[in-house]
Amino acid sequence: MTTKDDRLEFEAHKREMSLALGKDEASFQQSLNTLIGLDKFDYFYLWSWMGVPIIQLPADILATQEVIWATKPDVIIETGVARGGSLIFMASILAATGNDKAKVIGVDIDIRAHNRETIESHPMSGRIKMIQGGSVDDDVLAAVKAEIPPGARVMVVLDSDHSYEHVLAECRAYGPLVSEGCYLVVADTLIGHLTEEQAFTKRSKVWLRGNEPLQAITDYLAETDRFEVDPVLNGKLVLSSSPGGYCVCRKA
Repeated sequence: MTTKDDRLEFEAHKREMSLALGKDEASFQQSLNTLIGLDKFDYFYLWSWMGVPIIQLPADILATQEVIWATKPDVIIETGVARGGSLIFMASILAATGNDKAKVIGVDIDIRAHNRETIESHPMSGRIKMIQGGSVDDDVLAAVKAEIPPGARVMVVLDSDHSYEHVLAECRAYGPLVSEGCYLVVADTLIGHLTEEQAFTKRSKVWLRGNEPLQAITDYLAETDRFEVDPVLNGKLVLSSSPGGYCVCRKA
């Protein structure tokens, strides 16, 4: 008996449901309330990747994996190193794509010695380059650009200082580096959906609506026609810290 090949049908259904979910405000609010409730347990900090803490929600880890696998960048730039789990994670997915030269560049104003040691001693360390300094400083940007080979496909993840002015400056500095077909990911856009009473307070800094990444990426998209919010990917990001933050580059 022949079994129907339903792969295309399955993918079409995924797309349909993702788009429908993205329009369901009730589901988004339910997820938002769930994440607000989970914050008292430090839910954002409970995960690791290959033994290293990764301060990301599972939905964002999966979404980023989907993007990397689909677009296969040669270089991923991430601003904000923290404990290093995201660098390890992205390096491991790049390794799985089979590109021996693909690498991750991590930029942070303060790469602490113990976190650097964790990253540099990890099996994925050969795919990681760390640059310490302010992400939008001229010398740091020059160092980042020097690490990008000619013709490389570039993806960017912005996850450092979440203030509006800083994220907008990062968008303007790093957005032009993103290759056509690759993604600019702006993290923690969820903050822009929270009221002051709902704001996550168990952080080194507390960001409030208007002074946060969602407003920054919204304004950046208004001043460039190179990017658009991926409606399918963002549609299913209801249990995510970065809904609306996954933007695909449509123009070289």
